[in-house]
Amino acid sequence: MSTTAAGAVFIVSLIAALALVHRPFGDYMHRTYTTTRHNIVERGIYRLLGVRADAEQSWPVYARSLLAFSVISVLSVYGMQRLQDKLPLSVGMEPVTDHIAWNTAISFVTNTNWQAYSGESTMGHLVQMGALAVQNFVSAAVGMAVAIALVRGFARRRSDTIGNFWVDLVRGTVRILLPIAFVGALVLVAGGLIQNFSGLHEVTTLTGGTQSITGGPVASQEVIKELGTNGGGFYNTNSAHPFENATAWTNWFEIFLILVIPFSLTRTFGRMVGQVRQGYAILAVMATIAVVSVTLTNVFELQGAATVPQAVGAAMEGKEVRFGVANSATFAASTTLTSTGAVNSFHDSYTPFGGMMTLFNMMLGEVAPGGVGAGLYGMLVLATITVFVAGLMVGRTPEYLGKKIGAREIKLASLYFLVTPVLVLVGTAVAMGNEAGLAAMLNSGPHGFSEILYAFTSASNNNGSAFGGVTVNTPWYDVALGLCMAFGRFLPIVFVLALAGSLAGQTPVPESAGTLPTHRPQFVGMVVGVTIILVALTFLPALALGPIAEGLS
Repeated sequence: MSTTAAGAVFIVSLIAALALVHRPFGDYMHRTYTTTRHNIVERGIYRLLGVRADAEQSWPVYARSLLAFSVISVLSVYGMQRLQDKLPLSVGMEPVTDHIAWNTAISFVTNTNWQAYSGESTMGHLVQMGALAVQNFVSAAVGMAVAIALVRGFARRRSDTIGNFWVDLVRGTVRILLPIAFVGALVLVAGGLIQNFSGLHEVTTLTGGTQSITGGPVASQEVIKELGTNGGGFYNTNSAHPFENATAWTNWFEIFLILVIPFSLTRTFGRMVGQVRQGYAILAVMATIAVVSVTLTNVFELQGAATVPQAVGAAMEGKEVRFGVANSATFAASTTLTSTGAVNSFHDSYTPFGGMMTLFNMMLGEVAPGGVGAGLYGMLVLATITVFVAGLMVGRTPEYLGKKIGAREIKLASLYFLVTPVLVLVGTAVAMGNEAGLAAMLNSGPHGFSEILYAFTSASNNNGSAFGGVTVNTPWYDVALGLCMAFGRFLPIVFVLALAGSLAGQTPVPESAGTLPTHRPQFVGMVVGVTIILVALTFLPALALGPIAEGLS
């Protein structure tokens, strides 16, 4: 079988598997977030937290609860890193330096998982499990909670509440993430991933030298880093390391884990608003963008320009030979279309246009299908903007799912959209204009610019993948990228929750002959167009200075 045919089978089988679980899994998540019953584990957690599980919250209270939880999480992750040498299972690791500890704490709490360190030589097993892996669960649950809160905003009428943050957080963790992660970890162990508490092992290499290899609880962290669209690797080479990703079929399984919740949440959305076809419309937007992106990324890597790639039939530099080009390119597209950031190949070695696709995926806002929860609420904000634009075109008051999109709603949606471009472009400009930023660059010209642009795009979009070629474990970059991660996560969340509160308080408007149908292919095409045009207008000059200039040179 040719490389192209094998890649096509790989992608088609993924689509088939996601389609198979879409309905039952989406319905299960719908029941999870709408039932009034609390199981025994959840009731115990509520008593421990002092939470009144049946008391609903207004959007400001919901937001304050989320922010308070996140602040406590940052402090706890930071503290565990700084006290690492005094904790059990430290396996001889020293305390993490202050600026890396700050960056890592912000990174994992914001679901970014940007790593300015080598995991196997920096973090002990308890910090990996008790700090980083825990945040992989709860940061993903936070994203799902915000998405569900926004969906309630569309579904409710004349309500001043959007749910209870603590209940949504606990249910997402206990009923969705933990069971799947437990089963998924067993599958990965069966596939060859390790799960132990061992320290350093001295092994003899093929050339007769020695190398120290760290063991650890890898499979349990690998499964949630993909399922929760987190992305932080136990090892520095992330999912290219055989202990994290052993074979081609574990590579397939990890991509499936990345995509399954974001795509299935569209079914949950349709069920909660009482119109399943609306969920299918949002799914169609996500799927259209995703298929085009995955296809183009594969094409650019399989048909790479330059003498060597054309001679060997593909751009193999930076690719793990166990996976090849198609499996690597599909993995790269999937992790940048979502907010996962895991890598099984070196993005810095991609062709100029292949690397541009990973950048463009993040610049889209990671909405196809996006991060766990974040992709759905990002896409719903874009759908809201699309309805508003369509309303202006025909001279009618825009409506979406029976809710009027007025001045307050469009201001909140616009502020949501503007946060990330401001952080990316200002951050890149500042880095290119000061000595601390330039000193970390290993390359010059368009490629060097692309590396800086990628770093700030990845941090501000809470992705966490790295282009490479930039020494980011410096105090300047740790602080700057940490601020981008924090603002890029929490400002949009506050705007989304405010939008949810505004929508929930409205009385639904009955459909009329002039109402724009939001479940038809016409609307799907409009949302796709608005999504791409907004990104093109915002980021095209920066892309022209980086990957486009390099690709055309």
